[in-house]
Order: sequence, then C-alpha cells, then structure tokens
Amino acid sequence: MNKFYITTAIPYVNAKPHIGHALEFVQADTIARYNRIIGNDVLFLCGGDENAIKNVQAAEKAKRPIQEFIDENTKCFYDLSKKLNVQFTVWQKGSDSKHHLSSQKLWELCALAGKIYKKRYKGLYCVGCELFYEKEELDQNGECLEHPGRKLEEVEEENYFFKLSDYQKQLNELIETDTIAILPANRKKEMLAFLKRGLRDISVSRSNTRAKNWGVSVPGDPAQKMYVWFDALNIYQSGIGFNWDMDKYKKWWPANLHVVGKGILRFHAIYWPAFLLAAELELPKKIFVHDYLTVNGQKMSKTIGNIVDPIPLINKYGADALRYYLLAKVSPFSDGDFSEEKLKQAYNSDLANGLGNLVARVAKLCENSGFDYPEKEKHVFVKDSPLVEYLEEFRFDEALKLIWYEISSLDRTIQDKTPWKLAGEDLHETLLFLVEELRSISNELKPFLPETAEKIKEQFKGPKIISQKPLFPRIYTP
Repeated sequence: MNKFYITTAIPYVNAKPHIGHALEFVQADTIARYNRIIGNDVLFLCGGDENAIKNVQAAEKAKRPIQEFIDENTKCFYDLSKKLNVQFTVWQKGSDSKHHLSSQKLWELCALAGKIYKKRYKGLYCVGCELFYEKEELDQNGECLEHPGRKLEEVEEENYFFKLSDYQKQLNELIETDTIAILPANRKKEMLAFLKRGLRDISVSRSNTRAKNWGVSVPGDPAQKMYVWFDALNIYQSGIGFNWDMDKYKKWWPANLHVVGKGILRFHAIYWPAFLLAAELELPKKIFVHDYLTVNGQKMSKTIGNIVDPIPLINKYGADALRYYLLAKVSPFSDGDFSEEKLKQAYNSDLANGLGNLVARVAKLCENSGFDYPEKEKHVFVKDSPLVEYLEEFRFDEALKLIWYEISSLDRTIQDKTPWKLAGEDLHETLLFLVEELRSISNELKPFLPETAEKIKEQFKGPKIISQKPLFPRIYTP
C-alpha cells in the first residue's frame, strides 16, 4: 500500500464550530475515504489550534480558565467530526506537551540554520488572522480584508523574526514547478503574485505579556512565546511523532495533502514551506484550497448573528443529508451559499424523492416477486472512471452529479421496463440488473455518504430482499 497523509486546517478554538468547519471536515473526509477505498494506507489528522492570542482573549471575556475554555471548545470540534462520520486518525491538541516538544525542536532547527533573529518591531496586528499587516495589504478603511469592521491593534514590542525573505526565489520555483502543487490553478497564481511583491521577514514570537504567558515557550528565552502560526502549522508534524516518535514520523511525513480554506493559504504555501526549508525537513506535496460558505448570501458574522451551528442540522436531517448538501451543492472552488431552506429542498428532491425513492421501489419489487438475489459481483472503483477523475481533482459536486445521473437513469429504466408487468426469466433479469446497479451506486457513494452507502449494501445483499424504512423520509413543511 502507498501511504497517504492528509490534514485539514487546525481550527482556532476561541469559539464553537460553525457550518464552514463542517464543510472542510466533510471535503477532507471524502478524500481520505476515497484513498482508503483504492487501497492506500491513510492517516487523517486534525486537532485544536490552542495557542492563539484570540483564544486567550476569548477565555478572558468568558471569565474562564484558559485550559478549561479551550478543552471545552476543542471537544466541540471533535464531537462535530464524530457526528459527521468524519474518520480522523489523529486529533492533536496544541496544548499537548508532545506538541510543545515538537515545536521547540522545529524552532531550534530554524535557529541553528541562522534563520531566526531578535529585534524591536512596531506594526498593525489583526487578532482575527493572528498576523501583522502592512498598510498596503489593508482595505481603503485600513481594515483587514478577512475581518472588515474590526480595528487593527498597533503593537510595538521586541520579539523574534524569521528570515522569510531568504526564501523568495526558492518558494517561487517550488510553486511554479508544482513541487508544492496548489489546486485550483487560480490559487497557485495568487501565491506567485504574492511572492512577486517581495517577501518580508516575519515575527515568529510574542512577549509573555501580550501572550498572557500562554503557548509554546521559545527555547532559551522564557520571556517569549512562539507565534501561533509557527507552532500551529507544526501540529501537522507533532501529531505524527516529530521529536517524540521519529519512526512514526518518518513513515508518514511529508504530508501528501493539506486541505485549507482560501483565507489561510499564505501560511500554508509560503510560511510553512519556508520553516521546513530552514529546518531541512521535507515539504508537503499538495495543497487543496476551498472557498467559503456564505449564509443566505451574507458572510458569516457574529455581528450579523448568522453563524450556523451544524449540530442541530445533523440532529434534524441526519449526517449524510448535510454531507450531501456540502459536497453536492457547494462548489469547492467558489463561494457557496447555505440556508436551511436550501438544505431541505435538496433533502426532499435529491435524497427522499431521488435516491430514497429508487431504493424503496426496487426493494418492494424484489420483495413482491419473491426474487432471490445471487450475490455475485464485488463492485470496485474503476481506476479510469470519470468518478475517479473528479475525486482526484476534488470536484465533489461534479462527482455527485454523475452519480445522481445514474440514479435518474435507473428510475427511467424502471419506467421503461415496467417490471411489475413481467414474469419468469424477464422479471428475474430485470430485477438482477436493477439490484446490481443499485449496489454499484452504493459503492460509488461510500466516500460521500458512508452511512447511506452501507444501508443500501445491507438491504441488497440477498438472497431475500425486503423493504426497509425509507432512507430519507420526506420532510413536509406547513
């Protein structure tokens, strides 16, 4: 087996998860499940980004001890993954002692290479991004493009800097040649344009005063904590043993795929590879960049009050219904919109009336005719099928369109063949065809809707096939 190491972004745990986190979890889980199906040895990692200043500020606002606050929120993210049937292999917390040891080793390697130095600095800091910005990177109101309406803090302090400017040419070549592949292509162009503007050295530590003594201590300087984007990115290594289980680390590193949102691409495509280059460690192979979810046409915002909690939606519609909407109705490569009304429409039209109705019809035909199913075929993914091509390119929406075309075609076959009018060998052959096609569809659904795929497989495993409760009971609205 080939090893396949995939990660999601490591979510900040200053608040509970929202529907955007569910989107990334489900996209990455689909990729991980697909790779398991085709025989790869998969390790799938996520965790909690726990050392950010924004976490400290949120805990203070809630009047809670920091560790208690982040433990509770980190658990909410982990619980969401379980509710969505997302199969993480490793969940690495940023406050874990092994992570601290791992990040300190990365720092020491960068320092040994002469790439870290100390100086006094004054700049504009966005707590939302945990990033210093130059004025030309801000909008016309002098605000962060990712967090409009939030005033930047003017910060002056002495801390450590990383010589990012030393890596401009090398990073340009790595991205240009797809040594670090970035998908889709427009995100690759975006990073090359960012490099063209010139790289400045970046601050990689914070004073204990500003960090409130929270985070990973800088080796040899207890008055400083590591900048969150230095230590949090290293969760990708600390979670697989870097500096605490090197045999495990050597098996899994480098990452085959980082899955991230467009707002944090700079950290993954520029900063992270530069840290690894300085430490003389191997580089991730590919970065898949997805766009955002809006809610009823607006960006999610606490101020507007349109943050969507995915847990009640899962409880109401089921995990696979939400997975279906996020994969089928949201393009990975452009912003998609979410509303519960749209989820309900997709549930009724595609899942209840489409797939669910088809399964029920075929099962009832088999039951009424006394059909004996001689289970004979083991359905596998075809290596050169269009479905595989879509999955390899992370075009989940196109893959599901293809499967739903097969579902519609099978419905038309039932209408054309009118099996309820048939008998004998004609009936047997027609039902055999329908069952085999449904089993093939269930196999194709495994990466996307794992629970539903298993239910279909179990219902049509033979020899006797009987009706079951509807896969997706139709939701009626008053």
